[in-house]
Amino acid sequence: MARRRPSKAARSKQVSDSLAAFIRESPSSFHAAAEVARRLEDAGFTALDERDEWPQEAGGYVVVRDGAVIAWRVPESTTPTTPFAIVGAHTDSPGFKLKPTPESTAQGWQRLEVEVYGGPLLNSWLDRELRLAGRLALADGSTVLAASGPIARIPQLAIHLDRGVNERGLVLDPQRHTHPVLGLEAAGGVLTALAADAGVDPDTVTGHDLFLADAQDAQLFGHGEALLAGARLDNLVSVHAATTALVETVPSGVIPVIAAFDHEEVGSASRSGAAGPFLGDVLARIQEGLGAGPAEQRRALAASWLVSSDLGHSVHPNYPEKHDDETRPVAGGGTLLKLNANQRYATDARGSALWNGVCQNAGVAVQAFVSNNSLPCGSTIGPIAATRLGISTVDVGIPILSMHSARELAAIADIEALERALAVFLAGAWPEHA
Repeated sequence: MARRRPSKAARSKQVSDSLAAFIRESPSSFHAAAEVARRLEDAGFTALDERDEWPQEAGGYVVVRDGAVIAWRVPESTTPTTPFAIVGAHTDSPGFKLKPTPESTAQGWQRLEVEVYGGPLLNSWLDRELRLAGRLALADGSTVLAASGPIARIPQLAIHLDRGVNERGLVLDPQRHTHPVLGLEAAGGVLTALAADAGVDPDTVTGHDLFLADAQDAQLFGHGEALLAGARLDNLVSVHAATTALVETVPSGVIPVIAAFDHEEVGSASRSGAAGPFLGDVLARIQEGLGAGPAEQRRALAASWLVSSDLGHSVHPNYPEKHDDETRPVAGGGTLLKLNANQRYATDARGSALWNGVCQNAGVAVQAFVSNNSLPCGSTIGPIAATRLGISTVDVGIPILSMHSARELAAIADIEALERALAVFLAGAWPEHA
């Protein structure tokens, strides 16, 4: 008997439940990398250590470097010149990072000392319950993941004490106005509590990389539950879609790879960022395991493609003047093809043809995205990875509202479409002359 395909509503529920769970387990880049590895290991992938010799036989593999993760499949039919199909994304999001001296007291309150990370919408972090999550470094040189429950809140000044705020707009000083309240002055140490969560002696904690994270789960809402709101959609949507696609895909003629980097929101220049050596190191080791010489390695890379998957802007119904007059992608309208004349995105004509062909094969729609000429355009890992590796690259994504807010907004139909398109790409179902 043929297996019955799930209904559209059931499929949407599967995708949203899986993504919501992924976001819940990924409050920091370090947790996101670990969660990708865990899901892939559950699906039969083998976890590797960069310090070890790697196996050369066919199979699925995953390796974590700090807050970044790379995974791939080597099919039985792979040769030294088999090209790569790579999906690139990032695990970090704008927000706040705990300072080296993490706590202070003021006016009877215990506060956290935080530093702004990337470019968050500061006001969106006010008056919501926040977690702390990241990693602790121990005296023996090892690290452990740690995450609290709801533990902090950045309180806004009452309107009675700022009568003109609604007329002139809220202005926040990042140094003075973004201290999260942790408790009363007599409350215990936050690092002690996080060490307890991680199951380690707090006296052995010698360093930390800890970030604030929204404590609320991602949630379907709206008419017909067509919309999804949640923390870190940018860019956990892409990381989750790529992970799911890699598990489900059956590659033909390519080596499918997913690479989720850290530090995209602050420039990617780190050992675990897209400007660093991580992806190049992994690709070289895969090729060495296949017996590829220098010329064969270059031939394979010349035939490879990298899809840089990140989120973009849906036209905003309350601020339509902020968008291009003619090119206006909408939530629910399908995937994005991101273009910029100044190479803030890596897409060119060949990349456009590739992504349009992939989406046609996946049965999903494509919307072009360009910025308003009067506003600066953001960027992605696409141009960085293309420069670093020399691999043909195209920038894609889905449209969202409230980008860089503590909670962002997407259409569940677009999330499904991205997952389907990435699965087709990783399978090697490209246009004939790509």
